[in-house]
Amino acid sequence: MSYRAPADDHRFILEQVVNFNGVAATDRFTDATPDTASAILTEAARLCDEVIAPLNRNGDLTPARLENGVVRASPGYAEGYRAIAEGGWVGLAANPEFGGMGLPMALNTAVNEMLAGACLALQLKPLLTQGQIEALEHHASDELKALYLPKLISGQWSGTMNLTEPHAGSDVGALNSTAKPNDDGSYAVTGQKIFITWGDSDIVENVCHLVLARLPDGAPGTRGISLFMVPKYLPDANGNPGEANSLKVVSLEHKLGIHGSPTCVMQFDGAKGWLVGGPHKGMAAMFTMMNNARLGVGAQGVGVAEAALQQALQYAQDRVQGKTPEGVPGIIGHADVRRMLAESRAEVFAARAISLACAVAIDMGTATDDPAWKARAALLTPIAKAYGTDIGCKVADTGVQIHGGMGFIEETGAAQFLRDARITAIYEGTNGIQAMDLVGRKLMDGGEAALRMIAELEATASGARAAQPELAEDLWQAIEALRETTDSLLALEMNDRFAGAVPYLRGFALVLGSAFHLKAALAEASRLPLARVMIRRLLPEHQALFARSLQGAADFYALSPEAL
Repeated sequence: MSYRAPADDHRFILEQVVNFNGVAATDRFTDATPDTASAILTEAARLCDEVIAPLNRNGDLTPARLENGVVRASPGYAEGYRAIAEGGWVGLAANPEFGGMGLPMALNTAVNEMLAGACLALQLKPLLTQGQIEALEHHASDELKALYLPKLISGQWSGTMNLTEPHAGSDVGALNSTAKPNDDGSYAVTGQKIFITWGDSDIVENVCHLVLARLPDGAPGTRGISLFMVPKYLPDANGNPGEANSLKVVSLEHKLGIHGSPTCVMQFDGAKGWLVGGPHKGMAAMFTMMNNARLGVGAQGVGVAEAALQQALQYAQDRVQGKTPEGVPGIIGHADVRRMLAESRAEVFAARAISLACAVAIDMGTATDDPAWKARAALLTPIAKAYGTDIGCKVADTGVQIHGGMGFIEETGAAQFLRDARITAIYEGTNGIQAMDLVGRKLMDGGEAALRMIAELEATASGARAAQPELAEDLWQAIEALRETTDSLLALEMNDRFAGAVPYLRGFALVLGSAFHLKAALAEASRLPLARVMIRRLLPEHQALFARSLQGAADFYALSPEAL
């Protein structure tokens, strides 16, 4: 079965659900007219369907490999990446001063989701480069911007993010990598980094590494960390790749999925690098990149879910097993198969809408510099990342179940979606960390941003009472439960909040997603049945989730390691 990028669904959500028109109305994004947005989505979908999706199985069956110190890409990836780069898709949201299109993050997020659905392993390469572009735009010197941004935006060079070390996973402050000043204003960077996505490849001229390391006078912990640009090849006087830098790929990880995406162990041995941002300000610069990547990873989860669901739907229509009501052909006629498909479609729509709502908030914050929009974007980022990737794993798993025994057979490709999706809930901050960020840092304003959003959700439910009184009432009750739970969480000690963070985030996402479904149904009557599935069958889970989120941590710590 061939993947079909869901451009029409993105177009509908942007126009009818998350108010992309407000973004286009700002001075910053006047070029993002409805016609432009529609053309972007249509052309990106064509690229995904015709060029990128056919590469998905290639990467899984013929992984990237390390050969004589160089990473060789999977068959067809060079041509696929070239199509992405030459189409300008890497720089869709980048600064026009350096060759980007300067279009909104909402369109970039939609395109990235479709690319991820087509081939996640390949889509990771431009995604990481986009994050690096944003970090450089915000924090690099003018000289570094002028040298690196045009090449990254054009796709001639690609970017990576080097945080993790063998002994320090999510605890970035425990890193041992060092950077010592050279006489020419550069730094000698030494250390080993692991889990480096696309840390090398033979499909671009140069690979540019953003590396976290500590200066000699750097304090312990995250406050003493700096960020450095460390290219594979040192640019010559003309800005072209010159002498090889003192770095190498030690090995490639053997992974559960995304086999076409090389995950590298990188060794830096006094490699020449240049400071990005001020000394000891590395985490601020890296978080710019990570926040970009977290929304992108959430969209990756939605993209894989979409692809897995499309294949499961096709299989359910073609596979005949047993007698179905009213003679409906295929196992899609069975109620439980229809349940799995309907619930999957409902959550894919919800996760997609949350992802695009987050992107719209980022765009509005960029365009208006309004702190309220920036707070909205910050609040939605962990929800978009965690819920989107949880749904990616869930829907891919359900897709295997719909295939039955054939789903467990690699030949069908259903298992690849599950294997590929699994990493998305882990990298760029595990989903548990996202949930703790939501109940911790994102509620440090006393819940102001969250309660402001809850008030808007209440307005949505109230506005729907005349047209859909029962669904509006169900949603209203869930919104009130979210408000009460948020107030109660604010009164808890932080570790007690953390203990209930994951169910709180999912409950928040279900309420948000249900509100978006109701808005969609009001805009287009054909979407009402799916809204009913979301609100009547999935939203009721919020009661148990919010109850769990307020239980505190004591019960967990009462269990000894032996009891566990």
